[in-house]
Amino acid sequence: MGVKGDKLSQDAVSKAESLARKLDSIGGISTKKMFGGYGIFHEGKMFGIVDSKGQAFLKADDSNRAWFEEKGAHQHARMPYLSIPAEVMSDHEMLTAWAERSIAISK
Repeated sequence: MGVKGDKLSQDAVSKAESLARKLDSIGGISTKKMFGGYGIFHEGKMFGIVDSKGQAFLKADDSNRAWFEEKGAHQHARMPYLSIPAEVMSDHEMLTAWAERSIAISK
């Protein structure tokens, strides 16, 4: 989730906790420390990540990539995850819609 050797930052911990709280209305959301960052899960399926620096990403494929990129999202290295722009993170309805789409993709 981060660069090899990166240590988990307090920003990553805070962002993962905040993201999980914001998505609590979906139900079944959990987090797990992984590879210097966090995995964000829905009923055991990973649909998001928070890297070691505290940047949050959601799973993407051809069905939502353009939608995400339209808002300024960028890809996390070679992984199929795109960043969550500040505009989306601060809009509960939009964040929930993005997360629900990523959850559907993860299944």
